[in-house]
Amino acid sequence: MLEKVSTVTEIAEALSTGHAPDQSLRLEFGECTIEVKSDSKALIDRLKEYYKEFLGKKLPDIQVLAFEIAEPKFDFIFMKKPPEPGKSKIKEEFFDLRDGRVVRKILTGMYFIFGRGINIAAGNCLQNYNQVVNFINNRYIERMIKRECMLMHAAGVVLKGKGIAIAGFAGRGKSTLALTLLNRGLKFLSNDRVMVKKYDGGTRMYGIPKLPRVNPGTILSNPVLGKILTEEERHEFEKYTPEKLWELEHKFDVDISEIYGSDRFSLQAEMKALVIINWDRNGDEPFAITEVDLVGRPDLVHAYMKLPGLFFEMSEDTKPPDFSEAAYINCMKSCRVFEITGSVNFEEAAEHCISLLEDVKTAGITGLNASK
Repeated sequence: MLEKVSTVTEIAEALSTGHAPDQSLRLEFGECTIEVKSDSKALIDRLKEYYKEFLGKKLPDIQVLAFEIAEPKFDFIFMKKPPEPGKSKIKEEFFDLRDGRVVRKILTGMYFIFGRGINIAAGNCLQNYNQVVNFINNRYIERMIKRECMLMHAAGVVLKGKGIAIAGFAGRGKSTLALTLLNRGLKFLSNDRVMVKKYDGGTRMYGIPKLPRVNPGTILSNPVLGKILTEEERHEFEKYTPEKLWELEHKFDVDISEIYGSDRFSLQAEMKALVIINWDRNGDEPFAITEVDLVGRPDLVHAYMKLPGLFFEMSEDTKPPDFSEAAYINCMKSCRVFEITGSVNFEEAAEHCISLLEDVKTAGITGLNASK
């Protein structure tokens, strides 16, 4: 059936035959509303639980269809997507049609088809619901980028309507620092992606409705997260050395409302600062936080740059976004930027972040305009 299709529209029509998407939910991400429709009630129920903080009723701007079917077969010659810098594993392959794109997840066999307003997830969606979540969120990210937002690789937290983005090179602990700040009463904006937009009066930041995913080391070091692990898992991970825990790829979702209570998500805020974690967990230099000028430190830009990747569709009537290094430096001109170096100290880093949000002069901050 699918071997003969050649457009996104034909794929949508073929998949809809015999797979009526009669289950649905609506999600509100700020000013953007997404309707998800599926032939699987179990999937919709799972997504309702995941997105429980964002359920809505408004008419949708975007529709996503999710079909619970055996892995579909297409008569396409897919192209492998090269791994991101610092990574070695190839996870995706894709094929471009004249009206859109088909992306296949190599490990799970999930397919994502999108173009000209059609957005489809097909395969074992329930088992791989996290990939469906990412696809839904990518439709939202695309909409915001087309509204002149810049995408950043960062976590985000909010205090009284003011936010900080937390970036860092791979494995530095931006999610751990964000959760340390939640322990202090802050709200959660985003785990791994933040979108920012410059205004005449400053910068706004927008989060992604995705639960933070953390490794066992973060859970063991944060008493608030204790109930995420079973007793068996806790005993097993406690046998690991700190170095092995830090490098472990095993991830767990942190259910924000279950752990911290309701109303702890905030998807947008006035952006007060970007904090870039660049400490050395094997070093012996003292903890330090320094205000920096990105024009003179272009090496730090790559800690928060994030290109949209395979799931961004550039429509003909939209001005192509500028994802250059210069554009990423420019988007931070109305916002203070700090680099954290030295020894790893999440509690001290959290204290400085709160001081920045409260506009308190922090004695430990050095460097450019430190008393600003």
